Amino acid sequence: MYCVRCGKTMTATEPFCSACGKPVRDIPLMPTQSRISGHIRLLGIFWIALSSFRILPALVLWAILGSSPDFPPGAPEFVRQILTGVAYFLFFSGGLGIATGVGLLNRASWARMLSIILGCVGLIDMPFGTALGVYTLWVLLPAQSEQEYQQISRAA
Repeated sequence: MYCVRCGKTMTATEPFCSACGKPVRDIPLMPTQSRISGHIRLLGIFWIALSSFRILPALVLWAILGSSPDFPPGAPEFVRQILTGVAYFLFFSGGLGIATGVGLLNRASWARMLSIILGCVGLIDMPFGTALGVYTLWVLLPAQSEQEYQQISRAA
């Protein structure tokens, strides 16, 4: 066997030519990645960002309700209780979304299923929740994605 660049005699077991350094076989410039490996990080970032924006209204509602004992003025007491419930719901769903994003970034095994569930629920949250839900389901729902995610989570 001869080097195609310099013509030096080589053995079949040598990975590089000892004279000029040319590899015997073509080495790919970029390692091959699975279908979902590039999307997992982006999904995690999107889940954290969207969920952070979901927590902000909850904090504002709590600040308003805590600072004013008569908010909204002249409204029955059940309105205050409904607003408090909405604030708790927004805070809880935002915290769940942040946990999902952190789990995806850390390649946790539970994060795939939680993000699929939250993606289905988020489809009704127009427009950003719908977009994130569709993207989440497109990346993580196929059976091939499940196998690839399990391999990634085992490696992490």
